[in-house]
Amino acid sequence: MMKHLAVKILIGMGVWGVFSPDTSAQISKKNAEKFGFFLEGNRRFTKIPFQLHANLIVVPIKINNSDTLRFILDTGVSTTIVTDPAAVQKQNLHFTRQVKLAGAGEGTPITASVAIGNTIRMGVMRANFQNIVVLNEDALKLSEYVGVPIHGIFGYDIFNNFVVTIDFGERNIYLFEPGSYKYRKWKGDKYPISVEETKPYVAMLAVVDKGRETPIKVLIDTGAGHALLLDRSAVDAVKIPEKQLKAQLGRGLNGVINGSLGRIEKIKFGRHELRDVLTSFPDSLSFGMKVSPINERQGNIGCELLRRFRVTFNYNERYLVLKPIRQTLKETFEHDMSGVELRARGIDLREYVIDNVMGDSPASRAGLQKDDVIVYINNQQANELNISQIYKMLQRKEGDEILLLLRREGSVFFTKFQLKRMI
Repeated sequence: MMKHLAVKILIGMGVWGVFSPDTSAQISKKNAEKFGFFLEGNRRFTKIPFQLHANLIVVPIKINNSDTLRFILDTGVSTTIVTDPAAVQKQNLHFTRQVKLAGAGEGTPITASVAIGNTIRMGVMRANFQNIVVLNEDALKLSEYVGVPIHGIFGYDIFNNFVVTIDFGERNIYLFEPGSYKYRKWKGDKYPISVEETKPYVAMLAVVDKGRETPIKVLIDTGAGHALLLDRSAVDAVKIPEKQLKAQLGRGLNGVINGSLGRIEKIKFGRHELRDVLTSFPDSLSFGMKVSPINERQGNIGCELLRRFRVTFNYNERYLVLKPIRQTLKETFEHDMSGVELRARGIDLREYVIDNVMGDSPASRAGLQKDDVIVYINNQQANELNISQIYKMLQRKEGDEILLLLRREGSVFFTKFQLKRMI
């Protein structure tokens, strides 16, 4: 207990950092002249709170003189992308050219513009003279799916310039100047990573079937909300579950990612064993664009698995540190038990519209339809909840009863159903 307390105090001191005796005006001038990523005031480390929405890490960002924006911290993206162009409309950006962006999903590449010479801030982290990519229109509509305003995605430059610790338990990110971070055994277990085409990979994950372990190489993707994703074409040695559920697995840069869900009996993640792991199997059409043939990876792991640990990335020295969050590590892997997919819209994104109803599900049997609006859920006013809270209610426990008041084409009606574990 004393050691844990001491660590917290030490990290807390890092927020304030070490200042040089220069005046604030001199510091501001020096900061403005620096190139690249650094911590202001000669700090060696800092703490930045984050929010977890839909299993995605959402951090506060400012671009030039903008208001505070919300960006997803994504190890799978190589550049800073502004997905909502309205967020930087007043920034008088210096655009130089247009580009086409291709990624996962069944849609076509989307058009964006490159702006040069920008300043990016996240707390006391600052980056000068940066290029950013701004989508010509908000084609991804991430805010509607995450349930809070989302203005962009970034990742690689943060992980490449700092040692990054993501504490999912405390909801804090710690950035360390590479030379100031020292690994100690009490910080967790240390595993090698490779950084290929700006993305981090590990080979310490194995699928276990009837006592046989099959090691696989996976991308660590903090921009993914699932636990584990396996590419069917790349895992010949892994037994694919017989029971699968067709589903929309998420959204990529180029639209919807379709596929199916199944359960892997057991995986080993480092020295930790996790059972009955909910696993995504994307259709090749949806996923193929995101897989590089150079990397020969078999899939990726996302934040539904990562959130069970305190995770440290050290790109400079090519290792990862995992420290389990014991209570979270015991949680089962669950999927929606209702059969509905939601989108958020309206003021403060607090109006919840049914975007899709799965056939032969509790929701479909209760008469729910696409475009129905949830007014009350279990006697709680829907607009007093965020979308993550609603989804948690819909995957809490098999047999739980869900009471809904819905609005459809100007009329309201009441219905109910019991949650059922469909996979």
